[in-house]
Amino acid sequence: MKGLRRFAQADEGAALVEFAIALPMMLLVFAVIVEGSRLMLSFQSAISGVRDATRYLARVVPSDVCATGGTVSAYTAQLQIIVGQSTSGASVFPSAVTVNSVTPSLTCVSGAYRVSPAPVARVTANVTITFPFAGIFALVGGSLGQITTDVTDSSRIFGT
Repeated sequence: MKGLRRFAQADEGAALVEFAIALPMMLLVFAVIVEGSRLMLSFQSAISGVRDATRYLARVVPSDVCATGGTVSAYTAQLQIIVGQSTSGASVFPSAVTVNSVTPSLTCVSGAYRVSPAPVARVTANVTITFPFAGIFALVGGSLGQITTDVTDSSRIFGT
């Protein structure tokens, strides 16, 4: 009985037990912070690539494309390269980001513009972002392993 009382009053390992109880929640918070940061970095990279591709398309397509009945579909391969690669040819995305497709489109907007109808180019990229810490989310009941989304930008065509 004396040993049991002494054991109940001992608190040498209490900090270790408290740490072991708090560790899973701390890991989850850390994973959410890291994944949120990676998601924002990946999405910002996708936005920058699509914006660059749209600017390129707005400069290389002739400004009379609406009057001549032209299309922008011939630029798809070049836009795919612009969205996903740097000027040196290296990927601009982290390894967990995949560009599934890049689709250019053309809209002719009528109105009181200098050139009517005014040509507007739109570039849409379908991007998949995979989360490496998806296993930690599965431990607490989450099932978020990847996100697939479209990133779109548009610009008026000024032409060559």
